[in-house]
Amino acid sequence: MTDDIKPHLAALMRTALASVVPDQADTAILLERPKQAAHGDFSCNLAMQLARPMKRNPRELAQLLLSEIPKSPFIEKTEIAGAGFINFHLHASAKLAVIRSILTQAESFGRSTLGGNKKVQVEFVSANPTGPLHVGHGRGAAYGASLANLLAYAGWDVTREYYVNDAGRQMDILALSTWLRYLDFYAETCGSAPFPTNAYQGEYVFNMAEQMKIAHGDKFVRTAAAILQGTPGLPDDERADDDAKAQRETHLDTLIGNAKKLLGEDWNYVHNHVLTEQLEDGRSDLEEFGVHFDVWFSEKSLFDTGLVSRCVERLAKAGYLYEQDGARWFKSSAFGDEKDRVVQRDNGLYTYFASDIAYHLNKCERGFERIINIWGADHHGYIPRVKGALAALGLNPDVLDVALVQFAVLYRNGQKASMSTRSGEFVTLRTLREEVGNDACRFFYVLRKSDQHLDFDLDLAKSQTNDNPVYYIQYAHARVCSLLAQWDGEPDVLVNADLARLDNPHELAIAGKLSEFPEIIAAAASELAPHLIAFYLKDLAAEFHSYYNAERMLVDDVAVKNARIALAAAVRQVIRNGLAILGVSCPPSM
Repeated sequence: MTDDIKPHLAALMRTALASVVPDQADTAILLERPKQAAHGDFSCNLAMQLARPMKRNPRELAQLLLSEIPKSPFIEKTEIAGAGFINFHLHASAKLAVIRSILTQAESFGRSTLGGNKKVQVEFVSANPTGPLHVGHGRGAAYGASLANLLAYAGWDVTREYYVNDAGRQMDILALSTWLRYLDFYAETCGSAPFPTNAYQGEYVFNMAEQMKIAHGDKFVRTAAAILQGTPGLPDDERADDDAKAQRETHLDTLIGNAKKLLGEDWNYVHNHVLTEQLEDGRSDLEEFGVHFDVWFSEKSLFDTGLVSRCVERLAKAGYLYEQDGARWFKSSAFGDEKDRVVQRDNGLYTYFASDIAYHLNKCERGFERIINIWGADHHGYIPRVKGALAALGLNPDVLDVALVQFAVLYRNGQKASMSTRSGEFVTLRTLREEVGNDACRFFYVLRKSDQHLDFDLDLAKSQTNDNPVYYIQYAHARVCSLLAQWDGEPDVLVNADLARLDNPHELAIAGKLSEFPEIIAAAASELAPHLIAFYLKDLAAEFHSYYNAERMLVDDVAVKNARIALAAAVRQVIRNGLAILGVSCPPSM
């Protein structure tokens, strides 16, 4: 009965409502779990909902509703509390029934049909493949993977997708950076060009340059004079004003243009080399992190297939583009954006926004009924323009949900770590994983709501204490494994255990907490909030540890022992189900 208790109570309230106030029979009936156990197992505020439209005292209405609620074998008592809440106290048998459900359903317990098997695409990480993934990317990866697992658990047909930005300026900068480092090996013969401070400077750039040298020798060598031809003079390194920044960027763009002319077809090799190396490094890093993608979608393919140009022309025909200063602008301000946006520059090149519009058109054309983008919090202003573009294309903008992820800041020994891929001073996700382990990374990253700031406490993540939430939860799981090993019975014995022998407050509290799991899954999926599962598991582990420390489990009374082991086994199963969604392992011993 445990899976149906909430609908059962709602049906009872609906019957009472139809009897007391027939013309309000369609009023929504909300049942919530009170925060205090003394207030019962479920609470309903229906009387207070009806009080204003009916101009009646809510406690009087509550009494009328109570008088019409049909008898139920699952309800021990009902009461009116506060301003007019109706509280339900369940019989112990109704609470304990969840244990048998969990042991019978096992890894399926908590699964639902909420998503109706509708196709949903979750696009996350999508970091430019211009360097190793850093700890900031890790939060988006952990959140996205957990959310995708959660939606699948809640009945959605999920596709996990990574959008590869392989067609933009940043990839050109990385290719140039690698080529310039390659030329350093031949500086004595071809001269030396100063390395731009706004190019990519990490050790991985040197490694890729060395790979080119080993594989191709001096094939790509060109003179420094040719490389520097037509470049503007660089400002003093100390200057940080806007003019100096613009001058450095112009210098960089001129170097890229020169490199493309000097290398010709070989430029494609350099570009593809750095793209392949960084993409494979990122893919490997994510796979080791337990983050898997069904699709790696190339931005370049949108240009190769002509979809970007067709998409822009479709906007033009719909009357949502205009020309100004030689560029073509999308009327995004008509859809709530702060200003209009360029989709095609005066030199004929399409902007990143243009390809992003095409990408979202492609998503819709692939038949996704829901699209979830996981973006950094700094992309908040990007939402209305993308939704506006969908509307301008004649598509439903409501298919798109955007979950924003705040940057995660790593603290080591009380010091904040810098993470800039352009400067080369960053802490990689791989380094973090090696230091604290995948489990701590995955769990700590989803310990807060995604749009809240996250300080990653490295010392806490590595500690083996009850203050470390992932250790605390895994320890509860390990304790149950130890109990089951000592008990050494057959699973059928637990499924058929006499649950009526569980009658102390600890046992009933744990049963109540276990019964919340399906509701937590539904709420977390609806709110795109896997952190709710993390919070729930912490609470469940706390309930179990308290019980374990207060009661002997392997008692002489066989019926009591089997019932208590059944309860513990149910706790273990729910911990396994919850941690699997979060991508965290369940070791049998600690």
